[in-house]
Amino acid sequence: MPRVLLGLMAALAVAAGPALEDEIAQWRRARASTLQAEGGWLTVAGLFWLHEGANSFGKDPASEIVLPDGPAQAGVFDLRAGTVAVTMKAEGARRELQPDSSDVVKAGRLSLFLIKRGDRLGIRLKDPENPARKEFHGLDYFPASEAYRVTARWVASPRQIPVLNVLGQTEPSQCPGYAEFRIGETDLRLYPILEEPDAQELFYIFRDQTSGRETYPAGRFLYSGLPKEGRVVLDFNKAVNPPCAFTPYATCPLPPPENRLPVRIEAGEKKYH
Repeated sequence: MPRVLLGLMAALAVAAGPALEDEIAQWRRARASTLQAEGGWLTVAGLFWLHEGANSFGKDPASEIVLPDGPAQAGVFDLRAGTVAVTMKAEGARRELQPDSSDVVKAGRLSLFLIKRGDRLGIRLKDPENPARKEFHGLDYFPASEAYRVTARWVASPRQIPVLNVLGQTEPSQCPGYAEFRIGETDLRLYPILEEPDAQELFYIFRDQTSGRETYPAGRFLYSGLPKEGRVVLDFNKAVNPPCAFTPYATCPLPPPENRLPVRIEAGEKKYH
């Protein structure tokens, strides 16, 4: 290859470095802001599974769900045949709650949300004064690298794959296909799922040979855009820890066997200490 062309290619490669670093630095700042935000994962301070019937909640230690703020007897969550309604003591009004929605119950500074996992219904507590939020000390990353931003071949192959979560529950998840790519000399595949039927991005739950060493033991998360012209871009510089790395009250999915990679992905977030 002519030296002039080699020199041009080298110059282009050098020019790409700062651009990537700037992009990833901006993305990292946004990532930290999202974690620290009002209602972000660092505010998650409790998870209470409901039993059939009335579940009282409030600051009173005699409550079934004891809260760190708000009225002594704030109200009652009533679970009947798979439906949950809340009655606030101060108001007396009763309303039904939708799981995994923006429906919020306020108690002092606290926000309470209904979640559903399998056949279990629970209340997730968010506290803006949660120590995990106040003591957040930033995230640690591998250096940004062009080698871990890969353009993968997309193979459309819709199916359902079982995804296990940390509760021990297995849920069938819609997988639209898989991405084929190479890291070093190894050919690899990743199978994403759709978080919603009309999702506008692909969600990958993966584990690699850094897991349990430099990175979170259970694995990491990665998002990509939808495939275009049979290709999908996987930027492992944007691989992140699951919420379970920041709070014991998350219900994270775990990597399916297909997504346990036999290589080291030295990109993205490291363990959160």
